[in-house]
Amino acid sequence: MSDTTAHAEPELIQLLTPEGELTPHPDYPLAVGAGEIRDLYRDLVLVRRVDSEAVSLQRQGELGLWASLLGQEAAQIGSGRALRAHDMVFPSYREHGVAWCRDVEPKSLLSLFRGVTNGGWDPKEHNFHLYSIVIASQVLHATGYAMGVQRDGALGEDGTAVIAYFGDGATSQGDTNEAFNFAAVNHAPVVFFCQNNQWAISEPSAHQVGAPIYRRAQGFGFLGVRVDGNDVLACLAVTRAALDHAREGNGPTLVEAFTYRMGAHTTNDDPSRYRSSSELDEWKAKDPILRLRRHLEKEGLADEAFFAAVDAEADRVGESVRAECRSLPDPGPLEIFDHVYAEPNVHIDRQRSEFADYLASFEGAGAEGGR
Repeated sequence: MSDTTAHAEPELIQLLTPEGELTPHPDYPLAVGAGEIRDLYRDLVLVRRVDSEAVSLQRQGELGLWASLLGQEAAQIGSGRALRAHDMVFPSYREHGVAWCRDVEPKSLLSLFRGVTNGGWDPKEHNFHLYSIVIASQVLHATGYAMGVQRDGALGEDGTAVIAYFGDGATSQGDTNEAFNFAAVNHAPVVFFCQNNQWAISEPSAHQVGAPIYRRAQGFGFLGVRVDGNDVLACLAVTRAALDHAREGNGPTLVEAFTYRMGAHTTNDDPSRYRSSSELDEWKAKDPILRLRRHLEKEGLADEAFFAAVDAEADRVGESVRAECRSLPDPGPLEIFDHVYAEPNVHIDRQRSEFADYLASFEGAGAEGGR
């Protein structure tokens, strides 16, 4: 292999330029009407508002932590809107946009980060699994679920596909690579969706990988593609194609959505300590919301009244998020034992009883201490 070949820039699937120009891609045709594009814009704006409100709530002490998706909205909304109702999603902990697409209410996400629930929603109701804090564990879970779908014969044109979301840092975990191998040899109907936001907390991609992430798929024997993660239309087209590829029995695909985390890793992080402001400014110019708005304006697909209506709706969503967060009830101390297992368990019953006795031991302690 020549040096030119070895260091060639990877192909980046893009339909919408940062200036809002639409250029069809021969391998990923996308037929979308003006109404659907406006709906995607609305999704992007409202999800960003939910995210910004959550960051503010954490700063005010209402949430223990929050993992912001700022800058990654297009990757999540584009891929999320490519899903069919019966497809199954395995998220990490930052997929608030995908949760929005699966009709998981923002207050359910907030309840988890507020610490009033260990889950927050019913995975079966939304076909959206619980958030996974353990890095890359969900990638193996998704592969196992996809192998079950395959063995149940739930494939075909109207069948079920599975998608796993993870970040660039998770590709350094053994779980991810084991999942790739299992999925490849079993031809599992799963899409591996990597949001490469270029920073694994404070570790840049250049210190993690020696080649573009999507190329790893070739080594495991399946398809890999890199898409512009700030282009909601490209993310929709590529993910839809990958899901169809999976449900038709053709095996897995690795989608690397090349994007940028414009905020902090979490609200406990200070990105100014490890990255430059000029880098952030460069990516602000590629903002996924601004890009789609430019397209809508250039093509005359939306007027100022539409944009004003979306902004007004975002204000209402913000008010709702704040009110619902502060009204979330604190759980009773014994509720932590309620959903450990699906069925009654003698060991959990014993632990619940022991903890109840421990709590009861404090009753009246203050009065006795004052005598």
